[in-house]
Amino acid sequence: MISFNADEVYEMAEQIERNGAAYYRTAADALESEPLQRMLLDLARMEDDHEKTFQEMRRSLPPAQRTAEKFDPTGEGALYLHAMVQGRVFDPRAEAAQRIAGAGDAADILRTAIEMEKDSIVFYLAVKKAIASDEGRAKVDEIIEQEMGHVATLGKQLAELA
Repeated sequence: MISFNADEVYEMAEQIERNGAAYYRTAADALESEPLQRMLLDLARMEDDHEKTFQEMRRSLPPAQRTAEKFDPTGEGALYLHAMVQGRVFDPRAEAAQRIAGAGDAADILRTAIEMEKDSIVFYLAVKKAIASDEGRAKVDEIIEQEMGHVATLGKQLAELA
């Protein structure tokens, strides 16, 4: 069974946020619509803020939690995180430019962004199980709510393109 400690989980979350911000910036550069560019750049800044939140949470981990593995009697959390890391849920290592190149037009870029946001929400729901403190879980809940807001914003923009 593969398991992850809180430090590793936060590191993965930071990478997801960096990738999201890079995707939005690359997508903004690829589009000609100024309103869409502004929206995507706003989303990139929010992802930057999320990364900082996870960095702060990681820095505040007590030494024992940096290496202690999370107890997961069913192994489901570890299996999900392992699948994510291996790129089966989504590839946190994929470069933003590669995703944009395969996305096509503005609608495709928005659809890809929606899928990335949904994947991050699912990941953060799994992350919550690895967090010991109520305060930490509350911070992740806030990020989940913001990511859900991103899905709504992107969905609205996608509907306006149709």
